[in-house]
Amino acid sequence: MKSNAALAEPTHVGRFELRRVLGQGAQATVWLAFDPRLEREVAIKLMRGDTTKTLHADHPWLQEARHVSRLKHAHIVPVYEADTHQGQPYLVFEYVAGATLSEHVKKRGAMAPRQAVSLMLGVLDALQTAHAQGVVHRDLKPSNVLVDAAGLARVMDFGIAARVQGESQAASAAMLSGTPGYMSPEAADGASPAPSMDIFAAGLVLAELLCGKALVAEKDPYRALYRIAHEDLELPPDLGGEVDDGLRAIVQRALIRDPALRCSSAAAFRDALQTWLSPQAVQSPTGEGVEATKGNSATLEFLLRRMRHKSDFPAMSDSVSRIQRVANSDNESLGSLSAEILQDVALTNKLLRMVNTAHFSHANGGGISTVSRAVALVGFAGIRNMALSVVLLEHMQDKTHAVVLKEEFLRSLMAGSLATELCPVAREGEEAFITAMFQNLGRLLTEFYFPEEARQVRHAMSANASNGKAANAEEAAAISVLGMSFEDLGLGVAKTWGLPDSLQKTMRKPHGEPPTQMPHTPADRMRWLALACNDIADAMIKTEGPSRHKAVSDLAKRYATTLGVKPKDIEAAAVDAQKKLATMAQAMGLQLNKSSQASSLLVLDGSSHKETGSDSLTPHALQATALAVRQSDQAQGDTTSAGEMQGRLQNAAPAADVLAAGIQDITNSMVENFKLNEVLRMILETMFRALEFRRIVFCLRDPKSNMLTGRFGLGDDAPAVAQAFKVSLNPSNDLFTAICLKGMDTLISDTSAGTVGQRLPDWYRKEVNAPCFLLLPLQMKGATFALIYADKKQAGDMALGEKELSLLRTLRNQGVMAFKQAS
Repeated sequence: MKSNAALAEPTHVGRFELRRVLGQGAQATVWLAFDPRLEREVAIKLMRGDTTKTLHADHPWLQEARHVSRLKHAHIVPVYEADTHQGQPYLVFEYVAGATLSEHVKKRGAMAPRQAVSLMLGVLDALQTAHAQGVVHRDLKPSNVLVDAAGLARVMDFGIAARVQGESQAASAAMLSGTPGYMSPEAADGASPAPSMDIFAAGLVLAELLCGKALVAEKDPYRALYRIAHEDLELPPDLGGEVDDGLRAIVQRALIRDPALRCSSAAAFRDALQTWLSPQAVQSPTGEGVEATKGNSATLEFLLRRMRHKSDFPAMSDSVSRIQRVANSDNESLGSLSAEILQDVALTNKLLRMVNTAHFSHANGGGISTVSRAVALVGFAGIRNMALSVVLLEHMQDKTHAVVLKEEFLRSLMAGSLATELCPVAREGEEAFITAMFQNLGRLLTEFYFPEEARQVRHAMSANASNGKAANAEEAAAISVLGMSFEDLGLGVAKTWGLPDSLQKTMRKPHGEPPTQMPHTPADRMRWLALACNDIADAMIKTEGPSRHKAVSDLAKRYATTLGVKPKDIEAAAVDAQKKLATMAQAMGLQLNKSSQASSLLVLDGSSHKETGSDSLTPHALQATALAVRQSDQAQGDTTSAGEMQGRLQNAAPAADVLAAGIQDITNSMVENFKLNEVLRMILETMFRALEFRRIVFCLRDPKSNMLTGRFGLGDDAPAVAQAFKVSLNPSNDLFTAICLKGMDTLISDTSAGTVGQRLPDWYRKEVNAPCFLLLPLQMKGATFALIYADKKQAGDMALGEKELSLLRTLRNQGVMAFKQAS
């Protein structure tokens, strides 16, 4: 194997012919190369790393390279390939002939402000695209931005450098630090990668273009880190009149040390610069021009700041972003979406309740107790949309002004339910559901975050209506109070959340009279459908009895031609949607006081729905299993009496119920043409939820190496932990090997007891090292071919009764049966 020194001047890397060095750094050398297969020039980045380790197909660096290769944007230099050469990783990029921003500054000094801002618009647009797909650059600086022959800024090295040398903690920390003079304070402090870090770096890059030199020009990296962490960086005062107060304020906003006070996103930074560059108009999220005023920009920024700082919003934002990122990905699996949802216990339980309501019962013909099963049956988009609606509800109730909030959410839910009923194309039903729900997102968010301003809007609406200005009264009132319409506010937030462009377009309400024929484009049809459903939901909220029937009937006639549905069918759909709404509301825990104007929507046949029927999933709600028993003081053996153990396990019924429900769920799924991976995920999910494991991993035998290797898992750092698993099936003193060869179900409650620790394999102590764990081998014909591993954070936390052990073994045996049927 060649050393780094021997690789200083190679002639080939893989099939690529190296021609000349384009640049060198501490971590890599970039070459101009020729690809003889495709007959084109490329740029190859050859990393300096540990050449003694092979990068296998599941290595985090290769996974990240695949992720980055999906970024498609005019201002991003794309990754063509990622591979290794004689043990060293390398990346193949598009070759862009041009100078970097660093070279421009070195040769010409400061740029004209308008030119600098124009270049940064492309950089920030590229960052926003990357952030929406979960990629953070982590090392943005002038030398990583090329200016091509057309004058476009092209960003290089997205999100890869931090992962290349992930083999040791020291190397990882060094990579995560990026370049000291362009790091954010939180990156210098070792925080996890976040978009706010790129925003800070982009502020430094723009400042350097305006100044002609770096703001943090320290040769000593530790001095640079100290300044970034402790000093408030500012633009010099003598930059000339073109760098006016407006531009200064935008740059300084990006350089605030507290990430929560910075620009909320790369898009917000870009839009602020675009407004400075062309103050007449900015583009709305849907591409339609809207007048730019200080009011609407400030309102959106203030709303986003308040969202970030209110204690309950970060979880909501994270949930929306995670779910949306998985849903938008080209190659994420149903299992990935299940894993994201499982991170939120409340979301998991409410989602399962929703799936088991009458609204979705036609899809499965029985109870569903695992998210994996729910995703497989209801579909990717369906679960995504339900999850987003549940997340909204979780953060929109139980506030001081809860009555108004609940009515607003109920109206949104009613509109979504009706849109599903009326959608003419079945496969678009879930899109219709979330479009109708989110078409009034701005109104809902205003009620939550600006209750006083929301009251002022309602008063202004009443005044406009009394003055004969009923048309667009709500939007006019919102603009007069907030400085921007509810619609633009909702769209701005939707863009920040990374919701798809197609959804953002349909969130914009159509204007004028309903068309006399069905709209030609799917987007326009969806917009009119959402508007009609929201109008009908409004009418049903505000009226009841005969008045409600007349209001719905009038609206049905108004929209019938546009929707291509007969008026009587619209009325019937409204009745059906109301029935399903009542069931969904109960499943989601949404209740209203009888004094509420909207409470009648939850009453069926003269009685409250919550007094009739039962929730099929209630016995299966995730609860504490009361199995967490501290045994660290019993390091030399468990002396607990049978009576004490029985007392500890007396509350274990909920865990047993979840396990039993999962077994039934899996049995139902295996009657059909099932997918093996989905069944295995359901098994792991059931165990994970029922017994509140820290993490759980499934391992499968590799026939070439005769080792059990980790394939997937759930819980804390599950992908990394799964990757670490390498259990040899060749006889040895290794505890894991011995257990698997004998096929024994084994619970190690304290790894420090006796000689247990001495028999743990080195890879386990280094990479996993849990204080207590459970091993369930899977065998066929007396030979172990797979393994289920689960652990907890504290020694002694995993006390299992006979009932739980029996159910765990049943689940394990279902896995064996699934393999037999699949083969």
